Amino acid sequence: MQALPTSFRYAHSPTLPKLLWQLGCTLVFSTYQAGKVIFIRATSPDKIEQHALDFPRPMGLAVSDQRIAVATREEVVVLTNTSVTGAVGNSVYQTGSPESQHVDSGILVGAAEDTYVPEKTYFSGEIDTHDLAWGKDGLWAINTLLSSMSLADNDSSFEAQWRPPFVSDIAPEDRCHLNSVAMVDGQPEYVTAFGEVDTFEGWRENRISGGIVMDVSSGEIVLEGLPMPHSPRVYDGKLYLLLSGTGELVRAEPETGGYEVVAQLPGFVRGMARCGDYLFVGLSKLRKSSSTFAALPISDQALFSGIVAVSLSEGRIVEHLRYETGVEEIYDVQVLSGGTSINSPQPS
Repeated sequence: MQALPTSFRYAHSPTLPKLLWQLGCTLVFSTYQAGKVIFIRATSPDKIEQHALDFPRPMGLAVSDQRIAVATREEVVVLTNTSVTGAVGNSVYQTGSPESQHVDSGILVGAAEDTYVPEKTYFSGEIDTHDLAWGKDGLWAINTLLSSMSLADNDSSFEAQWRPPFVSDIAPEDRCHLNSVAMVDGQPEYVTAFGEVDTFEGWRENRISGGIVMDVSSGEIVLEGLPMPHSPRVYDGKLYLLLSGTGELVRAEPETGGYEVVAQLPGFVRGMARCGDYLFVGLSKLRKSSSTFAALPISDQALFSGIVAVSLSEGRIVEHLRYETGVEEIYDVQVLSGGTSINSPQPS
């Protein structure tokens, strides 16, 4: 892993390092705009630092069992924590200090360090893979271009397992912009999409208020009329999701088709993970030149990118990290347990 150049400047709330230190977690987020997966960790109650891995257009992230899966432009790369699994990689980058150290072979694992090396690569092709999620049956992937959800097989590829009932066939047409999945008991439970449509990029016609949440097992739409839903997550039996178009974190009620706003956030929200009582949510700075984003209700407020920590018990933002340069768009946010050093390889 490499220390980020000074062009990736950020500012943060004064007590964010203390919170991360107390929680014992490292934040991981993907920015396809910058081509990086960035790790944010506290080195003390008063200081945080960032390190990064380079990937071509990284989007969805999945963390489970000492593994990190990263969806890139044409493949999904799985990294494994060798300090736990004992696996050996050929290329390791150590970041026990802000300076990266490259080791041609072997593994460097300190008493308080984790080392991640490539375990496997799944070749998908350019199918615009968005969310990833580990489940009982393996690694699930949302293939947005194909309007379907796939499961990794033993041949290092993905096989389509599910698509919305209203999508007539699997074609590279991004019909409904299927984008995210929520897991329950190791199985896909809910997915989000931008519209109930079955035509080439048909979701664009009503992108501001055509979003839906679907129950995977029944295929039923349980919420509709949503402004660009992303990142559904089930915590303590309750379904949370982000309404990107309005910058809202909401608690959904699939039984009634309604939702409650937990917190209003200052920007285009996408990517969410929980640690303790806190939800860490990604914010993106919108491109005013983009026809997809320019007309959104939140466009005038989406002026910066970064991560905010929302207290579930209080329903408000309690900490923030704001990028001044380098990062403009964030797709996914995950949490690694343990506030120690994270050492990773630099993928080829």
